[in-house]
Amino acid sequence: MARYTGSVCRLCRREGLKLFLKGQRCYTEKCAIERREYAPGQHGQGRTKLSDYGAQLREKQKVKRLYGLLERQFRGSFHKAERVKGVTGEQMLLRLERRLDNMVYRFGFANSRSEARQLVLHGHFHVNGKKVTIPSYLTDAGDQVSVRDKSRQMMRIQESLEAVERRGVPTWLELEKEKMSGTVKTLPAREELTLPMQEQLIVELYSK
Repeated sequence: MARYTGSVCRLCRREGLKLFLKGQRCYTEKCAIERREYAPGQHGQGRTKLSDYGAQLREKQKVKRLYGLLERQFRGSFHKAERVKGVTGEQMLLRLERRLDNMVYRFGFANSRSEARQLVLHGHFHVNGKKVTIPSYLTDAGDQVSVRDKSRQMMRIQESLEAVERRGVPTWLELEKEKMSGTVKTLPAREELTLPMQEQLIVELYSK
């Protein structure tokens, strides 16, 4: 399976925004954005003026990297959102938020979405009492995501839960920290996704 193996800090610097790809490091002074707030590379500090296409491309790259998807997966999410009633851009973001790997990250069971994806693939989580090993599995309102009994002693999960207060749990989720489980109370509204994302630019790019 294809995957990105380069420095994830370069991705944040390229987008000029913290994408929280490095877990707890992103909240410290060691964060690459804090130390070098300009794009990587020889011409990173040069002044650039984006065309309309350039702005659309950068927005697509930012959201794609935020959720840790490759182009084929991301484009697939867009095309599935097109076939659903409602605003295409918002439906796409909602699909991305409903992914199991994202939910594991949102609940605080993992420090980053990439770590959450690995934990899901290794079978450490149950959805409504059944083991699910597909990171792209779409959760729904009322679903319960819990850590498998045999995995509750894992240091990675315990350390992540201890640090969950720093990141916070969204209001549309309910975490039961002691039970190592969480419930999707409702699906999020667009205004509850706080990171700056202009999904309309992505729709314009893919609609050409």
